[in-house]
Amino acid sequence: MSKVDFLVIESNEARAESIVSALHFLGYHPQRGADCTAVEESTHAWRAVYVGTIDDATEAERQFALLGDAASHVPVLLASDSQWAARLCAASSPFAARIGMVEFPLRYEQLAEVMRSLYARLLGGRRGELRFVGDSAPMRHVNALIRQVAPFDSSVLVLGESGTGKEMVARTIHECSPRRDKPFVAINCGAIPAELLESELFGHEKGAFTGAISARKGRFEMAEGGTLFLDEIGDMSLPMQVKLLRVLQERMFERVGGNKTQRCDVRIIAATHRNLERAIANGQFREDLFYRLSVFPLEMPALREHLDDLPVLIGEFNQRLARRGLGSVRFSAGALNALHQYAWPGNVRELCNLVERLAILYPHGEIRGSDLPEKYRGRQAVEETQGAASLLAMMEGAPAPTQITAPTHAADATVLPEGGLDLKDHLADIEVGLIRQALDLTGGVVAHAAKLLHMQRTTLVEKLRKYGLQNSLAA
Repeated sequence: MSKVDFLVIESNEARAESIVSALHFLGYHPQRGADCTAVEESTHAWRAVYVGTIDDATEAERQFALLGDAASHVPVLLASDSQWAARLCAASSPFAARIGMVEFPLRYEQLAEVMRSLYARLLGGRRGELRFVGDSAPMRHVNALIRQVAPFDSSVLVLGESGTGKEMVARTIHECSPRRDKPFVAINCGAIPAELLESELFGHEKGAFTGAISARKGRFEMAEGGTLFLDEIGDMSLPMQVKLLRVLQERMFERVGGNKTQRCDVRIIAATHRNLERAIANGQFREDLFYRLSVFPLEMPALREHLDDLPVLIGEFNQRLARRGLGSVRFSAGALNALHQYAWPGNVRELCNLVERLAILYPHGEIRGSDLPEKYRGRQAVEETQGAASLLAMMEGAPAPTQITAPTHAADATVLPEGGLDLKDHLADIEVGLIRQALDLTGGVVAHAAKLLHMQRTTLVEKLRKYGLQNSLAA
């Protein structure tokens, strides 16, 4: 028998059938109290209790006692006309703060909303406030979906390009769920050879194969009571998909080389960057497994679809770097404008790596467009390449090379972005870039760099101080 996690105390047969059916649909494993006497204690993993119509108070007390220690913390779903409503809702009742009321005739939407509100109230504090960073419409939608699905055991399939944060979604759902105090176990199905994946998932017994010198638990056992995250599920071989499907359907498995059937109580969250529907059409993914996993699909937007979140994402990464002892960085308006023009094939992961790289190069400094790696600068990279060529020509006494593109008017040399730009900031970016190049070409000798830039040495020193470029000077 599978794990029982929702105790139902209800004397009215029609209501009992209605509430049990709705809870099954929400992903719980409900059991009527009258039927629990025959269930082994080891199968109880109480997460909530429903209290409805009561014909026999003594019998109801006995059924309620089945909760044992869980009675001190599980939420209570209470029928509004239950004879126990006054008793459980009284100010002195230990259940008063964790009760959700339901009306009959029962509506699925109402029951789902009551359970969501209950868990949001009980999780509270830091855990309940976990959310994905971003204020854009796509990220608000993601946060709303996480809040909706977290309280339930429904399987979640997280879709999206590489680097969009699919594992972070899985962790957030786990941390906002009733299973948050149990393990979160992740496995990358695409990184483990097909012949070893079965052992990694289900474990093995001693001597099951060459090298199995001792028995070993698999990820399903490690995640017992918690959440198992199957990353890159689209890369799993077809034979392994069949075995996984059986476990998801029956909630039981055997270790490799063993014959003892073990039951499992884990929530499954899977993720992939592949188009599984196309894979099904090509015979590379099982359709029945797809529908078993995608009870609640959640698609992560690519970074290019929510570029308005760049400043808040950079702020979040700065905080993480600070906790690791690295200096934070600031991005000028010109640098942010350049980042907005970039396609971000690596998504949020690529942005995180870029911020860390710049924090190492320019700790506690302001990042201007000229400081960005070339591929992030777009058109500005071409302009600064031309500037560097001109400086080299000046040093060698030769005429400056012709422009790569020859505009008809000087004003056409820089194209005004569609959204406009901060002219002062843009000019400062160009100035900083040329100063850096002059210092690089002269080995950091200020006097020689000032001569290249046709300015007084004292003027250049002042600009170095203004832009925080003293570290560029020769030792």
